[in-house]
Amino acid sequence: MSRHAGEMARRCGPRCGLIELGSGSGIKTRVLLEALEEPAAYVPIDISRSALEGSVEALSQHFPALPIHPVCGDYTTELDLPVLDARRRVVYFPGSTIGNLEPPEAVGFLGRTAELCEPGGGVLVGVDLHKDPAMLEAAYDDEDAVTAEFELNVLHRINREFGADFDVNGFEYEATYNQEERRVEMYLVSTRDQDVYVAGTRLALDEGERIRTEHAYKYTLEDFGRLAARADLAVEAVWTDDEELFSVQLLRAAA
Repeated sequence: MSRHAGEMARRCGPRCGLIELGSGSGIKTRVLLEALEEPAAYVPIDISRSALEGSVEALSQHFPALPIHPVCGDYTTELDLPVLDARRRVVYFPGSTIGNLEPPEAVGFLGRTAELCEPGGGVLVGVDLHKDPAMLEAAYDDEDAVTAEFELNVLHRINREFGADFDVNGFEYEATYNQEERRVEMYLVSTRDQDVYVAGTRLALDEGERIRTEHAYKYTLEDFGRLAARADLAVEAVWTDDEELFSVQLLRAAA
């Protein structure tokens, strides 16, 4: 973002309205907003009200003249957005979250995003790229076990929300890269034979039996271009790091 923000901003055009899905802390947002020419408005969308309020407060201080219209909600659902007095709408989705969607879901998500940016608008999306499986497996099974804790939290949530009795200590985390499907597959592996009750239903798990919790798809540039085309979006520009490990792509909505 720091290296290519100027070119991204030029392609977004002057007086654009920036709509960010899952705005979070707004660190990447600031880089882009600083490069945009007279941005008309910024619409951050996030499901966490506290994160949204913190981000808006910080950005309002840094960009006092910028109209900011926060929306607290789930960006995967229908949302009522404010009317923007902008020459062009650009939806900003810079992380690699699109890789967590199954390809048909990703097409549907991109189609809904195209509706947000309106005909002629743009979608600026981060896309993690296909790379060495050893690198991916090391990234998704990090030494600090951050990802493992994140995935094991699934069991805590099932216990809390469905009255289950998972013993979280009875599972280990595993991540493998499926070359054929081009996706990292994340599993919780039972360390022993055990019975678990979920909403009154008994589940018998064998030692070594795996529960798949998440996928993270990785794309070649060509594959993602074809995926976007299924949502009536055309790839207008692509920026990558020097090793082409990650990309940010500007997609144009059909006029």
